[in-house]
Amino acid sequence: MSVHKQTVSFTEAAFAFAHDLVKQGDYPNVSAAVSGELAVARRVRETEKALLEVELERRLQLPSDQWIRVDSAEQLTAGARAYLAGLDLPE
Repeated sequence: MSVHKQTVSFTEAAFAFAHDLVKQGDYPNVSAAVSGELAVARRVRETEKALLEVELERRLQLPSDQWIRVDSAEQLTAGARAYLAGLDLPE
């Protein structure tokens, strides 16, 4: 496997996380921790994308009488907006 050397900057929290992974013995050094966690993130994204594609395909196979008509984006998001309006969210 080839290696590409690159200088990068991290927030204190991100560096501390990588350093903690090394201290726990998950990786031999910070560089390996960053590379390893990027590989984990990539697999997670690929899995989420595949699951979304499968779900979209499943829904596209539904008979037309099971589809819900949506006339506008506001109609589509009305339930979520109402739910969020009821939450005590920080600004």
